[in-house]
Amino acid sequence: MGPRQREPSGPPPAPVVQKLRIRYAKRGRLRFSSTRDFQRALQRALRRAAVPMAFSAGFHPHPKISYANAASTGTASEAEYVEISVTERVDPDALRAALDAALPTGLDVVQVVEAGPGSLAERLEASDWAVAFRGIPAGTVAEATAAFLATDRVEVTRVLKSGPRIFDARAAVLSMTAATAGSVAALTDVVPAECAIIRLVVRHTTPAVRPDDILTALRAVAGLEPPTPPLVVRLAQGPLRPGSVLVADPLAADEKADGA
Repeated sequence: MGPRQREPSGPPPAPVVQKLRIRYAKRGRLRFSSTRDFQRALQRALRRAAVPMAFSAGFHPHPKISYANAASTGTASEAEYVEISVTERVDPDALRAALDAALPTGLDVVQVVEAGPGSLAERLEASDWAVAFRGIPAGTVAEATAAFLATDRVEVTRVLKSGPRIFDARAAVLSMTAATAGSVAALTDVVPAECAIIRLVVRHTTPAVRPDDILTALRAVAGLEPPTPPLVVRLAQGPLRPGSVLVADPLAADEKADGA
């Protein structure tokens, strides 16, 4: 017989009685915070708010927190999601206020709902993005958008952990339109209203097609070279509405199940 497996001492962890889904935003300078930065900030905020977190079993228990499809560092977002498990029932509105007060300004808790059935990650089918360009005429951006849409396939290369990967950036783009920043409420405080933007809906794929991949593709097909890095904002992510390219609210089903 082999050596006996060690078992953690002490009582087993308290059972999960409720799961909550949190929507938060990354705004202003906090868009430069990484996923790991947010994870540390959230765990501190949960402790400050005295949230009765559920923990995993084993020798190194950790709070039961699930992060879903976080935006990359440097990208602003109005629609980031995380799910937590607790050992006592918590009022979602009270939790939203407590966490928002405990997190730094710029990491803003927008909504908290009790989790219904199904997986949150599976609902995040696509993202609605706005890419704002400074110092480029709106007409130039519109021409680049038209050139991209007229192309059947645009290959880009990204270095992954497994090495360089070539993939088609065009296939994931469900819609792309050129407009001005004044048409997007989330941009009104950060860029001039006349600033040219591209609004696009991108299906979540593996590997994920990110806004910087789209910028690489625009450079390849239209020679679009922004003089300064554009501002990228995720406006929404969630399921696609049936028969359209519109992104729906992934928490709407939870609110309906909860009777909200």
